[in-house]
Amino acid sequence: MPASGVSAAAIAARLSDIGLPTRVEEHDRYASVQAEVPESLSADLWREVLEVVAEADRFGLLATSMYDRILWAVVHKAVPTTGDVGGPSHQR
Repeated sequence: MPASGVSAAAIAARLSDIGLPTRVEEHDRYASVQAEVPESLSADLWREVLEVVAEADRFGLLATSMYDRILWAVVHKAVPTTGDVGGPSHQR
């Protein structure tokens, strides 16, 4: 598993320990974590949740009237430092 996946899994585990149902997904350029956040989450638990997701590269909260509140966090995969970084269309 790439380092981003390990970091995302660690974030998910810590959120699960707090009591939030989570899921981790691997994508081409990042790993993501999503967690359902109940409306009854206390201020103390919110502080813990924010400390956990602060370890991600990006995070946010999706809250709509149609869905539960979903917390998301993204951990970017490392960009190669050598080789053909620009891809086949990159001109030097």
